[in-house]
Parts: sequence; C-alpha cells; structure tokens
Amino acid sequence: MSQFTSLTSKVVALPRENVDTDQIIPARFLKTTLKAGLGDNLFADWRYNPDGSPKADFVLNRPEVKGYRVLLAGDNFGCGSSREHAPWALMDYGFSVVISTSFADIFRNNALKNGLLPVRVDPDTHAQLFSLLEEDPDVELTIDLASRTLTLPDGRRVSFPIDGFSRACLLNGVDEIGYVLGMGDKIANYEARTAK
Repeated sequence: MSQFTSLTSKVVALPRENVDTDQIIPARFLKTTLKAGLGDNLFADWRYNPDGSPKADFVLNRPEVKGYRVLLAGDNFGCGSSREHAPWALMDYGFSVVISTSFADIFRNNALKNGLLPVRVDPDTHAQLFSLLEEDPDVELTIDLASRTLTLPDGRRVSFPIDGFSRACLLNGVDEIGYVLGMGDKIANYEARTAK
C-alpha cells in the first residue's frame, strides 16, 4: 500500500447523492481479482454509451480532469453492496481522496484498508466546495493526513475525522498485516518475557 501523508490536487466534482458501489464499478467487472485496469470501468454505465464510446457530457471523459486525484462526491457515497473493487477502481483511475458528507461504513473501511482516503466534511463546507468548483474548476485543495485537515484555497482549514489505527496505517503505507509485522521486535520481546 502506498504511503499517504499530504496531497495537493485539483478536484473532480460528482454532485450525485447515494452513489452505490454498483455505480462505482458495475457487477459485470467483478470477475477479476486484479486491481489494474479497473479504473477503465469506473462509473462505466455513466461514462460510456452502450457501444462503448465515451459520453461527452460525463465529467471523467473531459481530458482536462485526467490526473486530478481528488473526487468531490455527493452525500452517502459508496452505499450498497460490499465490494472491495470499488476503492480499487477509484484508485486505479488515479484518485487518492474522496470527499463527501458521509460514506457507507463498508465502503469507508474497504477504502481505508486499500489506501484510499475518505474525507468527511460538514454540509456547509461540502456546499462551499461545490460552489468553489463551479466558479473555478482549477481550484486546488490540500489534504494533510498528519494534521487531519483539508485546506481550502482561501486558507481555511477544516478538520476531518479518521480513526488512529487507519491513520497510522496510511501514514506508514502499510495494511493491517504490515502493521502487525512492523511490531516484530515488540512481539518477540513479549514472547521472550512470557515464555517459561
């Protein structure tokens, strides 16, 4: 898993509420256990016509957003069924952060375990972000995991919640197993002290 400390990026706005995991990555693409290539099918039913051609009016098909690493989504992002492929697809496309007012618990947990940072903000900040992007699509945001803050272009800093364990894993670029393996010396010392 890649280490996440801070990120400054332009933002893709997707002002749709209740985006479920089947919209993020449709079920027909779940046959793979490989993460690579899933980004091509991110939001496939919104992004492509039935013949496979891109829909010109869908935001991810605009060439200028390629390389943007932050997705600003509507409320209740990632609801629906549990599928780890959803954060895989978002990350394979190039996103590192998703901002919303709320996330489905299973999606949030899957995201954190795979290195995708879900940033929850209050409704007023959320509305302000969409307004800023309407006025200036080139707005950049800075997300700092160490301080748990999102910095807006005017310099205002907004705190976001994240549990300490997930934060430690992301800051160190390790998953749960990697975290435990990093405690090897402490585990060995404990076993040596208690073995009798």
